[in-house]
Amino acid sequence: MSDVVSEVKRAKEASIPLSVLSTDVKDRALEAMAVALDSNRAAILEANARDLEAAKSMLDSGEISGSMYKRLKLDDSKIDGMIAGIRDVIGLPDPVGEQMSALELDEGLVLYQIRCPIGMLGVIFESRPDVVPQIMSLCLKSGNSVAFKGGREASNSIRVLFDILRDAASASEVPGDAFVLMESRSDIDAILGLHEYIDLLIPRGSNQFVQYIQSHTMIPVLGHAAGICHIYVDPKADLEQASQVVLDSKVQYPAVCNATETLLVDVAVADEFLPRMVRLFMENNVQVRGDERVRAIVDCDEATDEDWDTEYGDLIISVKVVDSMEEAVSFINRHGSHHTDAIMTTDMNRASVFVRMVDSADVFVNASTRFADGFRFGKGAEVGISTNKIHSRGPVGMEGLMIYKYVLVGDGQVVKDYVGPGCRPFTHVPSDVEYPFKG
Repeated sequence: MSDVVSEVKRAKEASIPLSVLSTDVKDRALEAMAVALDSNRAAILEANARDLEAAKSMLDSGEISGSMYKRLKLDDSKIDGMIAGIRDVIGLPDPVGEQMSALELDEGLVLYQIRCPIGMLGVIFESRPDVVPQIMSLCLKSGNSVAFKGGREASNSIRVLFDILRDAASASEVPGDAFVLMESRSDIDAILGLHEYIDLLIPRGSNQFVQYIQSHTMIPVLGHAAGICHIYVDPKADLEQASQVVLDSKVQYPAVCNATETLLVDVAVADEFLPRMVRLFMENNVQVRGDERVRAIVDCDEATDEDWDTEYGDLIISVKVVDSMEEAVSFINRHGSHHTDAIMTTDMNRASVFVRMVDSADVFVNASTRFADGFRFGKGAEVGISTNKIHSRGPVGMEGLMIYKYVLVGDGQVVKDYVGPGCRPFTHVPSDVEYPFKG
């Protein structure tokens, strides 16, 4: 039996006392974690510098992409963001024990639906060491144990962050066994078979990486396999506004999954919009790949069928002219990854149709796709982006780490009194009796 299997089993056991910690204890631990990050900046940056130096050869050999290398880098600004993210989680309501509903089945017999932690999570990610404080803070507040596995390109950064955060939490009455760090590739294979102990896996990384996890485990997986996001410029769009939103969606941070990869322009505004948009792209070093109708209007590279299904993660965008909003919606639903898609229009009736017809986790009107983020959605941080259609969807914060249980509180009632001729009827009415067991 490998060490990591034993650690996961202990973490599963620790999830029980973790799930009943008071809000005050959890918030004090979170503040201690934030303070510890601030006071250990030098150690964090030194570890990250070693990772960056080692990753240069991996970048040169093509073992990691340029976007992965960018996500690996930490600086004081990113550490500030980690600290702010933890403190945002402190400010979030404690979801554990929250009453979702209450139904009176009969007088003195009330059924409560109550939020509770999922239990034991496994989080597997590439690059981005700042995932560690995001996930650990959300898991702590939501009462979940967690096992982490990051990419080896970020191993030093992840280790120092994990140790700092776990030590700070453990010194604040949080069970230290609740947090596990996996550091070898073999650890991933080991945990993929632990469906008896791990309740949910959350992979964060490339399309190929997420698909590998999904196809090699019986554990439920929350995540997205790709981030192919679109913006449709409608005939009723404010074209100046549209050009700025499209630009932000592509260039603000092109390496991430919520950056726009495909621009769809209605034929009614293509002649006017495309020249100004392509000029902005060129000024910002964006390579434009257009279909035949786009290239009849502007000078750009040719888009192939493969481009419509590609997540670039880089300063590249594919552009297509469409004849209608219906064609745009059909194209998005066929070629998109159901992540984040947007429409630019001043016609709210047309926006309403687009929002209802596009089958994506996030659908935006007159706003950058880059807003698809847990922190920006007010979730404190995010455990990942989900394109699933069950449990949780879109940027997933603490609500994605919670499930619920039913608690029935009675006074000696038995089922035989409700069965057969002359039986007692159920009332089945909403109850205003408050759940008696929270905290």
